[in-house]
Amino acid sequence: MPDISVLTICAGRLSHLENLIRGLCTQTSLPGELVIGVMQDAIYDDLPQTPFPVRQIVVPRETEALPLARARNVVGNAARGEVLIFLDVDCIPHSEFVADYARHVHPGAGLFMGEVQYLPAGATDGGLDDARFDRLSVRHSERRGPPLEGIDPCRDYRCFWSLNFAMHRDDWQRAGGFDERFTGYGGEDTDFGRSVAERNIPLWWQRGARVYHQYHAHCMPPIHHLASILHNTQVFADKWGHRTMEHWLRAFRLMGLIREGADGLEVARAPDEDDFALCRQQQHQPFASSDKVLKELERRAAEGDAATIAAQ
Repeated sequence: MPDISVLTICAGRLSHLENLIRGLCTQTSLPGELVIGVMQDAIYDDLPQTPFPVRQIVVPRETEALPLARARNVVGNAARGEVLIFLDVDCIPHSEFVADYARHVHPGAGLFMGEVQYLPAGATDGGLDDARFDRLSVRHSERRGPPLEGIDPCRDYRCFWSLNFAMHRDDWQRAGGFDERFTGYGGEDTDFGRSVAERNIPLWWQRGARVYHQYHAHCMPPIHHLASILHNTQVFADKWGHRTMEHWLRAFRLMGLIREGADGLEVARAPDEDDFALCRQQQHQPFASSDKVLKELERRAAEGDAATIAAQ
């Protein structure tokens, strides 16, 4: 087994972090370490005991927006292992998670994306259990599933998702890390995927390396991250010549939240409770759906156009 570092970044989310750590303690092949990029003033106290070292590195926040890109670079560059496994704090790794990645990741092999299953509310109340999580969890309907076995090429860099991925240290250094001009939520993953593809580093879908995404209420489209998405899509456009996150931007336009200004996209109004009610994940939903909301917004727009024509 190569020396393996598992890397996560977080602010708050203590119960999620504790479950991630407990999941790592059940691994059939233990990691060499866990490195936590802490995007808050103080490190976490009284975390679960582990049979491997846990290091916490504070990543200062210079603005209100979380420094997600910079935090991933901090933990990636601080890792001591040969294999770097990045895992979002709201995910619980299956017991074969580390071993599954270790079978594929080696120098020059590229970037691997494992499976993600979504848990409903309350799924972790009875403790961690892979078999129970397999029964309860579902795959995200708007993301591609894993291959039937082994690995399969990912030929569209826009599919890269930092929630669960691994690569060898050599490939990480060759990729150059995340662009720290992206601040807060949105766009930094697509940019990193583009950078990886531009450097001819292969991207792969992988069967296995499964994680279970823990339930937490959020919005899709992410109207609660409106300001950072507008900032980051402009950073992307300045760098690559076109905007990213276009499906979210279309939803924001249909909702009347954004408009074209003299210097690019700008906020037209703040989201109100009706907007949040439309986009907010409900307790019976294991994940929130941008597609579902966008279809509803397009239906409303079509009805509005039809009413306008009828009135003329």
